[in-house]
Amino acid sequence: MPRRHWANLTSASALAIMLSCAPVLAESARTVDPAAGVPLPEMPQLRLPDGEGPGQAAAAAPAPESDIVTGTVASGARLRGTAEIDATAPVENEDEPVALDIPPVEMPALDPALVPASKSAEPAGPAPAEAAPVQAAPAQPVPETVAPASVAQPPAEAAPGPLRTIEALTPPPELPKVVIAVPPGLAFAADIAAQASEAVAVRRLGERERAEIVAAYQANENKPFWIDAKGWTAAGKQIVAQLERAADDGLRPTDYALPVFELSDRAKLAAADVRLSALAVLYARDARGGRLDPRRLSKLITPTLYLPSATEVLSELAGAADAGKVLAAYNPPHEQYRRLKAKLAELREHLDDTPLVRIPAGPTLKLGMRDERVPLVRARLGLGPSDDSVFDRSTALALADFQKKAGLPANGILSERTVAALGKPAAARGEEDIIAQMERWRWLPPDLGAKHIMVNVPEMRVRVIRDGRTLLDARTVIGKPGSATPIFSHKMDHVVVNPSWYVPPSILKKEFLPGLAADPDYAAKRGYVVTRTKGGGISVRQPPGERNALGWIKFMFPNEHAVYLHDTPSRRLFGADKRAFSHGCVRVENPFALADQVLGPDWTSERLKKLIGKGERRINLPEPLPIHLVYNTIVIGADGHVTRFDDVYGFHRLVRQALEQQG
Repeated sequence: MPRRHWANLTSASALAIMLSCAPVLAESARTVDPAAGVPLPEMPQLRLPDGEGPGQAAAAAPAPESDIVTGTVASGARLRGTAEIDATAPVENEDEPVALDIPPVEMPALDPALVPASKSAEPAGPAPAEAAPVQAAPAQPVPETVAPASVAQPPAEAAPGPLRTIEALTPPPELPKVVIAVPPGLAFAADIAAQASEAVAVRRLGERERAEIVAAYQANENKPFWIDAKGWTAAGKQIVAQLERAADDGLRPTDYALPVFELSDRAKLAAADVRLSALAVLYARDARGGRLDPRRLSKLITPTLYLPSATEVLSELAGAADAGKVLAAYNPPHEQYRRLKAKLAELREHLDDTPLVRIPAGPTLKLGMRDERVPLVRARLGLGPSDDSVFDRSTALALADFQKKAGLPANGILSERTVAALGKPAAARGEEDIIAQMERWRWLPPDLGAKHIMVNVPEMRVRVIRDGRTLLDARTVIGKPGSATPIFSHKMDHVVVNPSWYVPPSILKKEFLPGLAADPDYAAKRGYVVTRTKGGGISVRQPPGERNALGWIKFMFPNEHAVYLHDTPSRRLFGADKRAFSHGCVRVENPFALADQVLGPDWTSERLKKLIGKGERRINLPEPLPIHLVYNTIVIGADGHVTRFDDVYGFHRLVRQALEQQG
């Protein structure tokens, strides 16, 4: 037999021996700790050292792939010895498989100590069957497998059956239960996000305020402010209650109609929350004077409104202990406003007992005219019965008094507007007047100043007030109806002694230019100085002196209307009951007494009078002093008595009509 053939036979024999021993080595390596019942780490695979066993050197050297011999390994075949092999003889049936006679391997009995604890209690299975013939295969590395620690790997000789999990001797620790808490209101987030744009659309609420409300919800993760699964929260109920009391403050309850919802409808609950926020913002702005735009009523009504933003309102309400009180506090805090509110409640308590008489429309009636409606007019005004149809003097005087109370021109003429006013109950007309006056109080700053100046234009008086106590009360002269005194608030900051008067453009256009055109010496004869400006126009100035239109002193608070308080050489005008004579500025009866109150102890009236005739002098106030030019036609005394003043410029009528049209 050739040497090559002998080497192949030797390698195949060694391979068969190793394959038959592999299960024993694998089972012996997978020992189990008898105490813990878990498999021990696997031992390294057994490798024969170099030089041991016959044909080891030949097996170690890899043979060419074409020289690998395969065949069936069967026990009982006789293995020829070395002496019987003829190395020079040709190989017979080289392609046929070679039968190797490998005796059966006797496996040792299992050690009971190596059996897992869970297996020891089980009855022994059937005896293992005899080893079946092993098919020889090419030598390939067997991948190592790692069994889980909780599973015991049974020996190959053990009875077949499903693997069982070994019960750990020490129970695993109990893990804490994880509880995920959903933030309150988060369940409404999706519904609020879907309903916000529609629910916030409240009439008279601007786009800016609507956007701020939606942004406030987004900043709050779209969680509700005023509702929960049971309906309104405590804060929501407080806001709802205040909105229902809107009529007490002269506001219109229908402007704050509350949403209706079902507790089972989460979408409507979410929409109701957003709508309540929008109504609260609208109420707060209306309470601060946002119902009307005063500048649209007249260019002479220019108060600075202090309207809160939607962000401010919602942040204050959401963090308040009593959201209802916070919302109510947006109404004016002034004492006169509280008196008007009380008077409004009193008027509503008493039913009007004035007989209502429907007066038909017809031509305008004046004194001395005849008309069939005259007896109806007399009955409506509470005059005695009369069969005469003459519009006499007593009827005209009673009608004029009615017109004055109704805010109409008190001319005693039965006009179409007067007929419409006569068709309303007296109580309703009185409510409208009170509400219109309350609205003008909303135009004032919430804080008038611990010390401030108040000029009531219809009353034609000026007062200096400190901590609610009147320090000075003096008569004034106000602007004529054609050059009305404007209504606004500002701060007085300085006084000018021996002032010059620069003729305003309106007076220059109406009076001086026509006079100069007729007489070139028109200005000089009256003590005025005319200068030409760079733009080609003229400037007319009246120097200081006894004839100066501003007198000896003026009180300055620079404003867009260029009006101020000042002295006057025409002091006789203060004796008149109706004192609307100026071109818009306010003339003060005793200006040096006013200077004592505004300049402080350093500048007394005696010191100021010593400056008269010594040139123009500016004196700054120790600190700016708030001044308010107001239009109060209705004033309530501490005893509840109502005092009315003429609607000199018709501003009261404008406010009342605007509120009626808005409704």
